[in-house]
Amino acid sequence: MKIAIIEDELLAVNYLKDLLDKQSIVPVTETVVLRSKKQAIDFFENHSADLIFMDIHLGDGMSLEIFEYVELFTPIIFITAFDEYAMRVFRHFTIDYLLKPFEEEDLHQALQKFISIRTTFDPEPVLKSMSTLHQADGPDVMKRFMVRDGNKLKSIDEGNTAYFFASGKYLFLTTKDHQTYIYDDTIKDVIHKLNPQLFFKINRKFIINKNAIVEIIKHSSQKVELKLFPAPEINSDVFISKRQITECLSWLKS
Repeated sequence: MKIAIIEDELLAVNYLKDLLDKQSIVPVTETVVLRSKKQAIDFFENHSADLIFMDIHLGDGMSLEIFEYVELFTPIIFITAFDEYAMRVFRHFTIDYLLKPFEEEDLHQALQKFISIRTTFDPEPVLKSMSTLHQADGPDVMKRFMVRDGNKLKSIDEGNTAYFFASGKYLFLTTKDHQTYIYDDTIKDVIHKLNPQLFFKINRKFIINKNAIVEIIKHSSQKVELKLFPAPEINSDVFISKRQITECLSWLKS
């Protein structure tokens, strides 16, 4: 059986692949990983799969947009970090979903459901449900972030994310309860996936949540310092870059 995984988070991809390799419910002969909407469109224009695992939010758009370019009649197990509303919607349709962070047992249940419905699978209701979710969710932004916590994946809500900071080759996510995790992305790319009302890239190292700011210190018109909570373990002095000061202060007022 050929399986396609459409997911832009490398940690989530590796976690799912590991679980698929260990399970014995369906025989997996090939696994194709597609990290973006564009890769998925290019692949399915000329190839097919027996089962698709598809994240709803991708780095370059909503996965729903893939169906505007290619016809897919393959059973899909959606991967989502949506809330209880989305869970209620999905329960009305024959396809299954995995709610991040999911466990091995959740995957097994989804595969069992796939076996039971694959001969009668109808993608049309699923597309309609995805359209409903897309309209209800508003702007195409990420609201949860997958990180690795030991040997498990953990989902961090945007409201609990204090800031992202880059150090060396890595991007880190720090939570409001002072936990820091490596996040599989770059600071240049992740800023385009965040809620612009909540997050702002103040310099080349930091993207901050507005609610993490506890004090603004204006040393001069060209030197503005932000005190954050929790305080960063490294780069403890956080300054807005000179070219960002005006825009950042306007963002803070909005």
